[in-house]
Amino acid sequence: MCNKYFFLFLAACLRMTALQAQDRQQLARNILADKQLDTVQAMAARLLAKGFNAGDGYPQVWIRDMNTFIETSCKVYNIDTIRKNLLTFYALQQPNGEIVDGYVLKGHVTWNDPNIYTSDMEPAHVGFKNTVETDQETSLIQAYAKYIRLTGDTAILQEVIGGKTVLQRMALSIQYLLKNRYSDKYKLLTGATTQDWGDVQVEGGATVDVDEHTHWAIDVYDNAMLVIALKDLRSFSTTNADKQRWATLEKLTATHIRKYLWDEQHQKFIPHLYVKDSPFPPDFDENKIHFHGGTAIAIEAGLLSKKEIAHVNQQMLENVKLSGAPSIGLTLYPPYPEGICKNSNASKPYIYQDGGDWTWFGARMIQQLVANGFVGEAYSEVQPMINRVIKNGKFYEWYGIDGKPAGSADFKGSAGVLSKAIDMLRSWAAANK
Repeated sequence: MCNKYFFLFLAACLRMTALQAQDRQQLARNILADKQLDTVQAMAARLLAKGFNAGDGYPQVWIRDMNTFIETSCKVYNIDTIRKNLLTFYALQQPNGEIVDGYVLKGHVTWNDPNIYTSDMEPAHVGFKNTVETDQETSLIQAYAKYIRLTGDTAILQEVIGGKTVLQRMALSIQYLLKNRYSDKYKLLTGATTQDWGDVQVEGGATVDVDEHTHWAIDVYDNAMLVIALKDLRSFSTTNADKQRWATLEKLTATHIRKYLWDEQHQKFIPHLYVKDSPFPPDFDENKIHFHGGTAIAIEAGLLSKKEIAHVNQQMLENVKLSGAPSIGLTLYPPYPEGICKNSNASKPYIYQDGGDWTWFGARMIQQLVANGFVGEAYSEVQPMINRVIKNGKFYEWYGIDGKPAGSADFKGSAGVLSKAIDMLRSWAAANK
């Protein structure tokens, strides 16, 4: 009798497995047959073949942007030029190890920036930096890792700039963070209070620069970026001592992100952990806000389980539904209420970084859904992003909740992350057709 039920159970399991295989094959066929993916992929390649400035509204080369489109650039642009661009960032590294946000040719600074960075190692260019953010050093390390994985050019790590190799300069940049942007109490990186991954501080003041108004805070985005960069540094290291050094810091950072920033009860990351005090009134419950972009980067850093990924993805979909936004590119939800943030760019709900819809981060969530086996969800959730690129004929920087495009019309970050998401979907489909 037992054998009878066992074989019935086994047969049911085999039928279920066969159905699942059929579903995977059908999904794979749908992805491979989707001509809209081809169209967007081709559009991204054409845009990224034009160069490295962030977009038509941004003549500068920004590392936080370049990090997100370098993989497609390596397929459509001159590799030697990409290599020189990467090396320029370390040529502009400051004596304390700090990395600039980006650079332009000398004489091309047209936006009245009071803080211009120079270096004797790079006389042709000047740098600039939005100091409220803490992702420049980690973005640069990640960009090198992506470049090396695609080109195999490990020799770039031994290029000597100002008496130090690139690998030594990477270590110097991490030391800068640990000395200048680190909480010894929480063992996590700090930055100004911004909206998720944004580079506009909520207090106003100097807007994109740390000043006397700044409230120092800890968030998941900056720290997840550090975890990813430390994984890359570990892979670059040539000695066991260096590998262990970066592995120890990586584990410590990941552990403390979970300890201090993950809200187990609500299954979400808290927006900020304040080093001293909050910029917001006592009756404002900031923890009601979901930071979508930082959550996507946390998944990339390996900080969430598959069950937690499924849960936060459902939260994002629910937030999109409640807000009326076009896609899971919705930066955060609910938005900070009008007037609570003092900067004009960050004071109106659903404008710019306060609840705008950014493919630049939404497509990174799509990438992580694919990477973690949620391919059906990824293919479904990427559709609004694909459709609006085709409708508008451009890779806009962000969209309002009414779907109207805003910001730079040729935003390379959007093109890069969407192109990579399509590559990942296509790779999965080719293996499962």
